[in-house]
Amino acid sequence: MKEKSTKGIWKVISASSMGTMIEWYDFYIFGSLAVVISTKFFPSDNPTAAFLSTLATFAAGFVVRPFGALFFGRLGDLIGRKYTFMVTLLLMGGATFLIGCIPSYETIGFMAPLLVLILRLLQGLALGGEYGGAATYVAEHAPVGQRGYWTSWIQTTATVGLFISLMVILATRNILTPEQFDEWGWRVPFWVSIIMVGVSYLIRKNMDESPVFAKAKAEGKTSTNPLKESFGNRYNLKFVLLALFGATMGQGVVWYTGQFYAMNFMKTVMAIDSSQVDTLLGIALMLGTPFFILFGWLSDKIGRKYIMMGGMLLAIILYRPIYKSMYETTSIANKTEMVEKTTLIAELKENKKQTMDSIYTTNKEYADGTTFQEIKTVHLENGTAVIVDGKAKVDTKTTIKISTADEWSLIFLVFVQVIFVTMVYGPIAAFLVEMFPVKIRYTSMSLPYHVGNGIFGGLLPAISTYFVINAKEGGNPEFYLEGLWYPIVIAAISFVIGMVYIKNKDKNAHI
Repeated sequence: MKEKSTKGIWKVISASSMGTMIEWYDFYIFGSLAVVISTKFFPSDNPTAAFLSTLATFAAGFVVRPFGALFFGRLGDLIGRKYTFMVTLLLMGGATFLIGCIPSYETIGFMAPLLVLILRLLQGLALGGEYGGAATYVAEHAPVGQRGYWTSWIQTTATVGLFISLMVILATRNILTPEQFDEWGWRVPFWVSIIMVGVSYLIRKNMDESPVFAKAKAEGKTSTNPLKESFGNRYNLKFVLLALFGATMGQGVVWYTGQFYAMNFMKTVMAIDSSQVDTLLGIALMLGTPFFILFGWLSDKIGRKYIMMGGMLLAIILYRPIYKSMYETTSIANKTEMVEKTTLIAELKENKKQTMDSIYTTNKEYADGTTFQEIKTVHLENGTAVIVDGKAKVDTKTTIKISTADEWSLIFLVFVQVIFVTMVYGPIAAFLVEMFPVKIRYTSMSLPYHVGNGIFGGLLPAISTYFVINAKEGGNPEFYLEGLWYPIVIAAISFVIGMVYIKNKDKNAHI
């Protein structure tokens, strides 16, 4: 490849990647702060219901992504790649900033979750139009035979966006006191995004249109009705469905299990300190991110199919052993308690409703350096416990701070899951771009990508967490593994369809 074309494509990669990374940052801030947000925008009477409601609102942003893909994909195929994903960037940035401005449930009642939901839907619509534009734009600039390598840089942006969201949250937590962060500091990561969006907009404003699209437009070969040509044409629709059920559906659940479900699992099921989880997840993501590039490059050499299918197969086989190992590594049932260091403190405190709570704080230490804290809050009314469904209303919050050795064990186990993610996700952009003709590419590739990731992947945290809670209430001793059935089954279906029907096509073909 000539030096000139290398320079040109690096400019394209930088502009596309930065904007896409910021959009993922905006999108994932909500998920990264789900535990905190559940206490701000939803009724506090039932913490489990509030957390599930937060995950459902998080999922709603994914569910509308296919609609964003249709709307903005159509625009991208009609007026061009550049202008369309400039609009998506501004829409995403504005919605994220405003989420950070919404008053809490205690201040405005049910308007709080309603406004969050509306802005979350706008985020989903914007992201639905962003990815297809960025991937198409880069692929149409890439030299023949190197599309897997160059588009894999776009694939890193989702993980980098998540990584930066975790780092911004950690930095904010470290600068502020826990009380300040809980009161207003959690809003800062939402506000920070508006600065990054402004910078990215200025960069994208100076980009040129994709040469492949510009040529098609000059020759009058662009589509007049991208939706009809993409989905009304039986031949093209067959490839749309194959891309969805044979690739992006499985890729979506592997992506969200390896990153988001792993994070929620450690914070809620394993009760590990939130800052510790953010740190170890950030390290695992940082170590795993270069493998997106590796597998994108490798897909140019040996084809996309077997790398993606291999990632799915490894995930199907290894998820349950990995999560069993994660849970048992930090389980206090497997540790030696230093009984002489156990303390129990009982106190009365006034809550925000200006009634009294009876609070019992238990602290324990273990021989390996693990610490355990359990705070039980008994809500009182006229000096006696509030009774709900015949029982005293008690809120329990458990926080475990794990040892350094356990941290590195979890980093390794999450890193292995990130490798599966890089295998299925690294080659997917080039794979999708190569499936569809230029005049309907933005529309055709965006829909299966966002249905696979938005519907099948985006619903994963809520569905899997629900399975875990149900299994725990049912007395299943391995309740913590039940949430994995969803990604395992979906990935297995996608693996079978992909292996049977997807061809390992010529990666040097012109597009």
